[in-house]
Amino acid sequence: MKNLLFLFLFPFIFSHAQQENIIDDILSQLTNEEKIAMCHAQSKFTSPGVPRLGIPELSMSDGPHGIRPEIKWDDWGYANWTNDYVTAFPALTCLAATFNPDLSMDYGISIGEEARYRKKDVLLGPGVNIYRTPLNGRNFEYMGEDPYLASELVVPYVKGVQKNGVAACVKHYALNNQEQWRGHINVEVSDRALHEIYLPAFKAAVKHGNAWAIMGAYNKFREQHCCHNDLLLNKILKKSWGFDGVVISDWGGVHNTDEAIYNGLDIEMGTPSDRSHSKRYPYNNNFLGNPFLKKIIEGEVEESILDDKVRRILRLMMRTSLNKDRPFGSINSKQHYETAYKIASEGIVLLQNTENFLPIDKSKKIKIAIIGENAEKSMSVGGGSSELKPDKEISPLFGIKQEFKNAVIKYAKGYSSNPEDDNDDLRKEALTIVKESDVVLFIGGLNKNNFQDSEANDRKNYQLPYGQPKLINEISKYNKNIAVILISGNAVKTDWKTNVKSILQTWYLGSEAGNAIASILSGEINPSGKLPFTFPESLTDNGAHYFGNLSYPGDGESQYYKEDILVGYRWHDTKNIKPSFSFGHGLSYTSFELTDINSNKKNYSTNEIIKISCKVKNTGEFEGKEVVQVYIGKLNSKVHRAKKELRGFKKVFVKVNKSEKTEIEIPVKNLAYYNEINNDWEIEKGDYIIYVGNASNNILDKIIITIT
Repeated sequence: MKNLLFLFLFPFIFSHAQQENIIDDILSQLTNEEKIAMCHAQSKFTSPGVPRLGIPELSMSDGPHGIRPEIKWDDWGYANWTNDYVTAFPALTCLAATFNPDLSMDYGISIGEEARYRKKDVLLGPGVNIYRTPLNGRNFEYMGEDPYLASELVVPYVKGVQKNGVAACVKHYALNNQEQWRGHINVEVSDRALHEIYLPAFKAAVKHGNAWAIMGAYNKFREQHCCHNDLLLNKILKKSWGFDGVVISDWGGVHNTDEAIYNGLDIEMGTPSDRSHSKRYPYNNNFLGNPFLKKIIEGEVEESILDDKVRRILRLMMRTSLNKDRPFGSINSKQHYETAYKIASEGIVLLQNTENFLPIDKSKKIKIAIIGENAEKSMSVGGGSSELKPDKEISPLFGIKQEFKNAVIKYAKGYSSNPEDDNDDLRKEALTIVKESDVVLFIGGLNKNNFQDSEANDRKNYQLPYGQPKLINEISKYNKNIAVILISGNAVKTDWKTNVKSILQTWYLGSEAGNAIASILSGEINPSGKLPFTFPESLTDNGAHYFGNLSYPGDGESQYYKEDILVGYRWHDTKNIKPSFSFGHGLSYTSFELTDINSNKKNYSTNEIIKISCKVKNTGEFEGKEVVQVYIGKLNSKVHRAKKELRGFKKVFVKVNKSEKTEIEIPVKNLAYYNEINNDWEIEKGDYIIYVGNASNNILDKIIITIT
């Protein structure tokens, strides 16, 4: 036990070789029973250590937007602690909308500090599943429809979390792109789409973020559950990508002992303890519990397979719970609220602003009508495993009242998500105050109710719920000065948009929601967010829905991703389908010009870097930030491709009447496609078009280059 004691007494940073030697020493002292225990849960959110050797348990916690309230030991009830209030950070759709990797690092550091303060070793997040359909109930937890954008943002998030000695557990690996039938639906997708669309963000988290943990998904892929899927876990994750961390199951995502043993799972969590006939040791009877031990004892399974799992767990512990140098963390700090505010305000997207209706001059004594349940509804509670217990949550109504102190503000609910409320009476009340107001702020969208933005179920349709479209249209008959503030993690049908002047997409913004929204409305902050996914005009304009039920949601057993690699804007661009609002779209209170757009050369070899430069000039009256977006498409490709794909972006701050030069570097190797014949990446030589603009549908210049 010499090396183990050395570890505890002298908490230095060990070399890889030293670390592995210590792990070997610990392994030699463990019984098979102790090893097996480490491979499954002992409670809802912990797995056991080995007390006789001083090896601590692993403590895990949901969520990607804040640390979940404490749950009881062995059921889903609240523990009712009084010290588990946390900062609610914006949902990851908001982070994606910032197009700002620096903020992603700040986000990861801040949430990692809160996890560490709460004595959590593993943060179950971030989520990087691809936005395939606007109906997915958990889209709000993810980073949008583009794999490159998600890849660029997940890496700093993971690094930020792990700076605190807390493991980021990237989820849900993989193809968990809907909630309906999530526990059993079998996904069939091409190898190209798998590698080009659905895996890149996970790959980036592992290879560039050095993620210490991965969570398997609920669904099946090619008839094997993803929590014990040989292709995904063994062949791709561990062998191809060199992942040296721990694979943790989603809660209740394990279904077979042999597959769990052989197909790459390391820790089984969430299997209901009522599977057991024993009340004393229920978790021992999990798939990786006694059934696994029996196979080891009887020689049916080689001990080396068990040792590999335990080795990975011990490696995770040395990075987390056995790392005596990790910081203490902090919670609800001024810095955390500042970070939440920055992300929230920079992620808000100005979708429409007819006649420059926004911003609203807060010095004027005007009458403002605020309509909508979402103006006062908490958006941090509910929604499934992302639920939070915020120390504070500023509502839009409160934030606007604080910001516009000179205005006369009246509020009416207008609609209600409670079926017991009379929406007719609420509508009449709203129309009464609308008629006598100078400005109407309609604060609606979705919420965290079941069949909305929520775990376990998808949305039932694409419309705004609770009669909101009808109410917006009715309001417009009496007052044309309407700004709609959409609170959601998903696109919605906007067939009412011609009846309003402005639309803000504001996401689930967390603790500082109201302050961030108010700052945007007043012009205190110039909006700079860009959509991380497409708003289609109708569901059938979305690639997943175009092919009918077998593509989404499937037939109850299987589904086929028939749109293949053409996800989101790739589908719209390639098929020439106009969206309501495009990927990358986002307006500003100022105006920008992109000029002097050039590449550093016209011909490149496969090992070179493409450098795209341009000037961003602020020609308006507000300082602000613009996102330069670079898309690339292959001319005369020998394989089916999207018209163009995002390959680079940069957010640039520019003062009024000033210009900033920026450069975006794109390695030629990033233009490769996945060759299904060779099962490898291939760079196709020939001519490519570089598209430079500030949205996927607003391209300002094109450059032709050649790869030789």
